[in-house]
Amino acid sequence: MSALNPTSNPPIPQSLPKLLIAASGTGGHLFPAIATAEQLTDFQIEWLGVPDRLERQLVPDRYSMHTIRVEGFQQRFGIGTLKIFSRLLLSILKVRQLLQQGSFQALLTTGGYIAAPSILAARSLGLPVVLHESNALPGKVTRWLSPFCDVVAIGFAAAADRLPRAKTVCVGTPVRSQFRPLANLAMNLPSAQLDLPIPADAPLIVVFGGSQGAVGLNKLVRQAASAWFDAGFWVVHLTGESDPDAQTLSHPQYFCLPFYDNMAGLLQRADLAISRAGAGSLTELAVTATPSILIPYPYAAEDHQSYNAAIFKAANAALVFQQSELTSDLLESKVLHLLRSPDQLHSMAVAAGNLATADSAEQLAAIVRQLVKASVSR
Repeated sequence: MSALNPTSNPPIPQSLPKLLIAASGTGGHLFPAIATAEQLTDFQIEWLGVPDRLERQLVPDRYSMHTIRVEGFQQRFGIGTLKIFSRLLLSILKVRQLLQQGSFQALLTTGGYIAAPSILAARSLGLPVVLHESNALPGKVTRWLSPFCDVVAIGFAAAADRLPRAKTVCVGTPVRSQFRPLANLAMNLPSAQLDLPIPADAPLIVVFGGSQGAVGLNKLVRQAASAWFDAGFWVVHLTGESDPDAQTLSHPQYFCLPFYDNMAGLLQRADLAISRAGAGSLTELAVTATPSILIPYPYAAEDHQSYNAAIFKAANAALVFQQSELTSDLLESKVLHLLRSPDQLHSMAVAAGNLATADSAEQLAAIVRQLVKASVSR
């Protein structure tokens, strides 16, 4: 497929305004974009991604897919940086061509490397640009290019302090459709029914590391889990697909899976989650009102997961530990303490639920509509 040729899809009425969504790489970028797209049924939407990334699997087939090759800047200036910069210029020209030939009327992007050529190309054509930033510490692309955007929608209010030259609106972070029925209702719903043979009254721990998995977290959990089994707890452990030791632990109360389709039901059923602190994962924990132990990914860009986790810690929705300070013995004891403290778990669940924004996708979609309407009327 040509980099600028869309896949074939059923025809869409051409009278609808056209929106290009640029979102790529991880679930943290893709899920909010997909959730917002699902609200914009009054738009003709096409997608811009990167070859061989997660968008090929996650973006619904009804959206035509275009691809460009783009990557992040290295820490030190050198020959590699010059090559990346030349590719960025080429990417800008390709996206500009796409926007012109496709008669698009606006751009929505959720940050990351693909946002840079997309924002610059759209602004060169005078098109409205909406950027969504889900992290409490905005990424480099957001910080650099937010002044070129009409609106920067943010997931955490704290992000506004780091974007002084941008027009920011706090909308929360949109969640994928399976979570939406739970928004603002999780505390009042009965436990979800799962297709796993877990007794209805069994306390359940869910472990997950986001869309990429988490090998370091997985190792700590396997070392601590035997004490949890002895105490009567069950564990669903989503290891991701890159853990070579994923199948080394076996127990009747333990389910080891690379991923699980019904993540909304799983988190709603969980008594406690052990997780990384990506913005998407935290949003899902908030929507399902799930108390958690957060272990920020230590190699995340600029340690941004620690900033996300700090918001949950300050709200008493989670316990937070840096991976460097966490031992399997400490994790074992903290989990045992929490699951034997129902009042504390309940207060953490309420606090997590209070951090959720139930209509985030609707708010972000409304911003796109308003900008397009204003642009057309000019």
